[in-house]
Amino acid sequence: MSVWDAEVIDSPEPSVAEHVRRYLATDGEDGFMEGGVTNLLLTTVGRKSGQLRRTGLFFGQDEDRFVLIGSSFSGGPKHPSWYLNLVAHPEAQVQIKGERFLVRARTAEGEERARLWRLMTSWWPAYDTYQARSTREIPVVVLERI
Repeated sequence: MSVWDAEVIDSPEPSVAEHVRRYLATDGEDGFMEGGVTNLLLTTVGRKSGQLRRTGLFFGQDEDRFVLIGSSFSGGPKHPSWYLNLVAHPEAQVQIKGERFLVRARTAEGEERARLWRLMTSWWPAYDTYQARSTREIPVVVLERI
């Protein structure tokens, strides 16, 4: 039995948990395009609990890699839990439509971060607004298949 076969706890945010339920029930037919942008499901290992945690996130693609923006509450002062979980345990599971696969996460830095930030804001300009109101640098996360 793989760690990824254990029970998964979905986001405590009701609207996100409902999005995850729809996505799972339809293999992404309902939920892949949400808010006009592509969405995936990300399952991480909880940094404190060790339990599997799942959420739905906007994503972009950079060649064969997937890109996430670590915003929380539209630019809130704290990193989202899913990001902190990836920092502690970089291996995660992703579902895009009906396909599930493992990834390794890392935080982009320097010119790569700047380039990927521009890529992501080209289709979701609100990220620039989130960054402007935040007191932290919002992370850009790269997911690579393993």
